[in-house]
Amino acid sequence: MSVKACFGGTRKTVLGVTALLAVAVSAVPGSAAATDGERGNPDHWGVIARNTIGSPVAALRTGPFGSFGVPFPAARPPYGRGSLGIEVASNSTNLTPPSEAVHFGNEVDFYGNPVLGLREVGFHVFQTGENVSYGGAANLPNIKFEINPNLGANATTYSSMVWNPPPLTTAQLNRWSPYLDATTTGTWFLTGSAGTTTGCNLTTQCTFQNLLSALNDGGAEPVIYTAGVSKGRDNMWIGAVDGLRINRTVYDFEADGVRIRRAP
Repeated sequence: MSVKACFGGTRKTVLGVTALLAVAVSAVPGSAAATDGERGNPDHWGVIARNTIGSPVAALRTGPFGSFGVPFPAARPPYGRGSLGIEVASNSTNLTPPSEAVHFGNEVDFYGNPVLGLREVGFHVFQTGENVSYGGAANLPNIKFEINPNLGANATTYSSMVWNPPPLTTAQLNRWSPYLDATTTGTWFLTGSAGTTTGCNLTTQCTFQNLLSALNDGGAEPVIYTAGVSKGRDNMWIGAVDGLRINRTVYDFEADGVRIRRAP
């Protein structure tokens, strides 16, 4: 099954426009604008092509404002007027599995940063009841860091460090969620042999603190390659994410680009 909705354009057009967006950094009430040197260049955010499968959507958009009957402030994005709209299908490729995957992130500004320096991570999500019906209450997008785990007992230099958010309650569906703190809720895992070595893998997932402890093996520090938001390859999901927080910075997804805000 292929997802067709594209927030006012074809899927390929939306992806192309997203990649070419010119981005502004602006101050907002109660927060200060960050310079490129402090928290990176907002132009560096976009779809990470090598981690994207099929023809999914990860597009900066206005809204969503809703669902119908939901009063403010739960009906509007938590920052500004926009968000990162995400669409993935569960059965639309000739691969095994046939599901899509998308990764929207930054391949430049986090490169070489210490994994053990992560202190605050999380986001807000717009989850619908339909998404729950497609894949259960845990059918949600992820936060993904591509990293060099630098494990002394393992020669691998690559792993994805992935956060699975906690399921939302029924009362939190069809509206914007509160901030979901990835350091205290949900579970984390490492892909590949690093997951096997640490015991924090897809089968036996870990808390954030346990994952950092497993990576802190006394040798060279693990370092980050990239950071971003991802979904797939599993169930169909159509929704949005906003206010991605990494340490003292909030990445506000707006229709005209990614705005960098200082965390309150």
